[in-house]
Amino acid sequence: EWRGKPTAIRCDNGPEFISHDFVGWAQKREIRIEYIQPGKPQQNAYIERANRTIRYSWLSKHLFDSLEEVQDYATKWLWFYNHRRPHKANGGKPPLMAA
Repeated sequence: EWRGKPTAIRCDNGPEFISHDFVGWAQKREIRIEYIQPGKPQQNAYIERANRTIRYSWLSKHLFDSLEEVQDYATKWLWFYNHRRPHKANGGKPPLMAA
């Protein structure tokens, strides 16, 4: 909330991103949807990398019973990822310590 809403969301042309519900949600909030060119996943490489990290780091390893449980785990994981996890490119420091 402290960052405010995005002005645009870049996403691929997958069925989850071209649904009428998603488009309506974005329009109601005045958020522009910027679709990547079909067959060009490199245009959205940042989110593709984030999705892969999340999928293999914890989503595929746990069975959740509720959306709240997923959100709680995601919050804790993100905090660890940014504050505690050593990163080779930062000389072994977590991302926020190197910033």
